[in-house]
Amino acid sequence: MKNGIHPEDYRLVVFKDMTNDYTFLCHSCASSSENITWTDGNEYPLVKLDISHTSHPFFTGVVKFVDTAGRIDKFKSRYGRLTK
Repeated sequence: MKNGIHPEDYRLVVFKDMTNDYTFLCHSCASSSENITWTDGNEYPLVKLDISHTSHPFFTGVVKFVDTAGRIDKFKSRYGRLTK
């Protein structure tokens, strides 16, 4: 490994999935302006995530159904008169 290219500030950080409130603690150098008290009583930096392995469709097997037919019909009813 090359010297001087890796960050030196690795520390324990709490990551929180905002879609289902799942939290986990791991080492990271991600910056954060918020802190949270973990189950061990210590305070750690908090990084909020939009998605994690507990909410991603690949890992959960649950796919959100998007009503594309309804969206297309709504678009055609709204703008269909302009194409005639």
